[in-house]
Amino acid sequence: MIIKDAEFGEVIVRKNPLSRGVKFSVSTSGRLQMSVPKYTSEFLAKRFLNSNRKVIREKLPIKDPGEQRARDYQKKLLMKRAKEYLPYRLEYYAKLYNYKYDKCRLTHANTRWGSCSSNRTISLNIGLMKVPEKLRDYVILHELAHLNHMDHSRAFWQEVGSHDKNYKIHEKKLKMFSPGV
Repeated sequence: MIIKDAEFGEVIVRKNPLSRGVKFSVSTSGRLQMSVPKYTSEFLAKRFLNSNRKVIREKLPIKDPGEQRARDYQKKLLMKRAKEYLPYRLEYYAKLYNYKYDKCRLTHANTRWGSCSSNRTISLNIGLMKVPEKLRDYVILHELAHLNHMDHSRAFWQEVGSHDKNYKIHEKKLKMFSPGV
């Protein structure tokens, strides 16, 4: 559930069946987040929020609600662009180099550009839309190579290198960008 608050903006309320009390934290988007017991009503969540405003202000680095909205808007735009581009680029390289994957997922993780699971799902970060095309292609080829090698062994890097001769340069350049949105 989300509570709209004049001071804190949108407050994310997560109901946790194991929780015995209320806990405040800051989400990756910079929003205030509350973890509450499973049966907590919206009324009680708002009441607890109001009674703890001073402590929240002092102890948690919450971003301005305007910044939250700007970040949400940027994320929405990146997701739209990523949906129009990344699955098709992944499919292009998969066909070109004869890889078979089961599913493509788009994420907005803060720490990774992509991943490949053992059930052959390739996840690509929407933040890839902020980097040059050669670096996007490197990440896609890197994740496709994981379909054959679920590690970073010598054989894995040889396979990546067979598709992208400049993969070391691309990997180094990619570190200048942040996957977070």
